[in-house]
Amino acid sequence: MADAPRRRLKSVDAVRGLIIILMALDHTRDFFGDLAADPTNLATTTAPLFFTRWITHFCAPAFFLLTGTGAFLSLNRMTKAELSRFLLTRGVWLIILELTVLRFAMQFNFDYQVTIVTVLWALGWAMIVLAGLVWLPLWLIAAIGGAMVAGHNLLDGISAAPFGALAPLWTILHAPGFLILTERFSLFISYPLIPWAGGTALGFVLGSVFRLDPAHRAQRLLWWGWGAIVAFFLLRFANVYGDPVPWSRQSSLLWTAMSFLNVSKYPPSLLFLLVTLGPLLLLLRAFDRHLPALARPALIIGKVPLFFFLGHFFLLHLLAVAASFVRYGEIGEMFRSSDMVHFPFSAPLGWDAGLPAIYAIWIGVLLIMFPLCRWYADVKQRNDSWWLSYL
Repeated sequence: MADAPRRRLKSVDAVRGLIIILMALDHTRDFFGDLAADPTNLATTTAPLFFTRWITHFCAPAFFLLTGTGAFLSLNRMTKAELSRFLLTRGVWLIILELTVLRFAMQFNFDYQVTIVTVLWALGWAMIVLAGLVWLPLWLIAAIGGAMVAGHNLLDGISAAPFGALAPLWTILHAPGFLILTERFSLFISYPLIPWAGGTALGFVLGSVFRLDPAHRAQRLLWWGWGAIVAFFLLRFANVYGDPVPWSRQSSLLWTAMSFLNVSKYPPSLLFLLVTLGPLLLLLRAFDRHLPALARPALIIGKVPLFFFLGHFFLLHLLAVAASFVRYGEIGEMFRSSDMVHFPFSAPLGWDAGLPAIYAIWIGVLLIMFPLCRWYADVKQRNDSWWLSYL
């Protein structure tokens, strides 16, 4: 969730902000829904729960793509050497935040019995990779990013185990799994790096489009957006490549559509990235041509993505502690996470608040976070201190 350069593009900020708003819905469900449920498992889910989860699939691809785009646009005010150094240091900083501040916000403990590394970890490494790629010609960055995104599903049949001592490296690069698993500590990698780093590289290439005149920029975004969507439908219908789980006919048209759209995020398959990045490119085009008044709050949030990201986790967990006290008269379980099933805390029986309550809490979180984001965006606009670019 790298911030864009000081001469900001409203379309990029607005899309990023809208995606962050959707992200907050998914995390509200994580804290107030059934922690053990899989909303994309067609055997156990409901249509409202499935689409509540599915719509938030757009979040992570947007973060990685726009991180690369923001990096390219930073060349308007940085040399290539300065950008490379910033990406490297910012990447290391995001990894540290993932393992310290974000982990505490999600679990409210320091025992490290269960640690799941997610988007900040992968964003950090993607920025470190991009710090090296920026020295290459743009066409070569596009080729490398495209190969990582389009070709990584060829590796799906390879597990980490055969690599022996190098198995942890494969877990980090491609196959989600435990990096550490002992009786006392566990560290689970949920965001493998190859496809996400590839998406960030493509985002860097996308940044070059914003140097074109508006007409050519709109045309390029239109063709790329619809091209990704058409490619998704053709590949998904063929059921031959692009996702490890094929779709199948179900008992009704709605459930067949759900099966068709149910693509894999961990790691993100080619089809997952096509069906999310295509509409995102079209949304960028729409906001670039005209930013509606309703998108103004998203524009503010999109200027301070990391601030919102960390802050809303603290807020959600505090609200969960308060809800536990009101409903059960105790809060001890809100600070314990003994295994992957009990993450980010050990929810009491009957904890699931239901989708209507989850949506209501989500709106409440947005109403609390928005004025804070507006305040912090004003602080960043008035203050040119270098350290603010890391927050």
